[in-house]
Amino acid sequence: MFHFLENLDRRWIFLLMAISVAVPILFELQFPEKPSELAQNVFDEIENLNEGDKVLMAWDFDPSTEGELGPMATALALHCCEKKLKMYFITLLPVGPQMIDKTVTDVLKADFPELTYGEDYVNLGYKSGYEGVIKVIVTDLRGLYTTDARGTNIDQIPMCRDIENVQQMDLIINVSGAYPGTKEWVQYAATPYPNQIKMVAGCTGVQAPLLYPYIPEQLRGLLGAIKGAAEYESLVVDHYLKKDGKEPDKKYLEGKRRMGPQLVAHLLMIGLIIVGNIVFFKQQRS
Repeated sequence: MFHFLENLDRRWIFLLMAISVAVPILFELQFPEKPSELAQNVFDEIENLNEGDKVLMAWDFDPSTEGELGPMATALALHCCEKKLKMYFITLLPVGPQMIDKTVTDVLKADFPELTYGEDYVNLGYKSGYEGVIKVIVTDLRGLYTTDARGTNIDQIPMCRDIENVQQMDLIINVSGAYPGTKEWVQYAATPYPNQIKMVAGCTGVQAPLLYPYIPEQLRGLLGAIKGAAEYESLVVDHYLKKDGKEPDKKYLEGKRRMGPQLVAHLLMIGLIIVGNIVFFKQQRS
């Protein structure tokens, strides 16, 4: 047995990895998720808001990071819709408007057709300037946003008439793929105005360790990568969509579905590491 493992062709390992990824995808395997404290904090911050409260939805990601961030953006939008919050969508990335449109189409228009544009949600679109945009809108939103993404003057949009700056938002929800993103929102919004601005975020796996120092002061909660998305998704789905016993739409289970291949592949890698060490020490003893 050990002789076989010592001379195992590495192509068998590649095949095992391919199978471990393919099987969960083909059979749409989903595994239970136990929410972490960070995911629970994000859920609680939104859950504690009242109907009609204002939420800034800063969708700072693009198709390159949609694999990790798309499911959490969908779940965050679903939660805000269920809570009947006023949603203000913006983005600091040139391709960000596509991500906003996807969220609006897949969640708001598809499952909450009673929501009215301009009264329940608005898309303020993209502004160039990176963190410079944040520096301006924390004190003077109208200095940059004179119209929405459709070109309508914001004075003609009911939910924008009384908005002067970001400090009037009851919560900032940022989904961040890279730069600019959560770090910049923390540095130029949450940190200078700790008593006025509350913030939660979702980010890619490589970003998460850089943001942990901001928890829990500047960041009330954080969703890290597809794991965080799956945990938060479970909280929202269990709380709102499973009450009537019906199976939720697949788009609200996408995080858990994407966690399947990752979980099985990681278990395989752990198993290979253990086997490799056993073979190594057996060789040393020989």
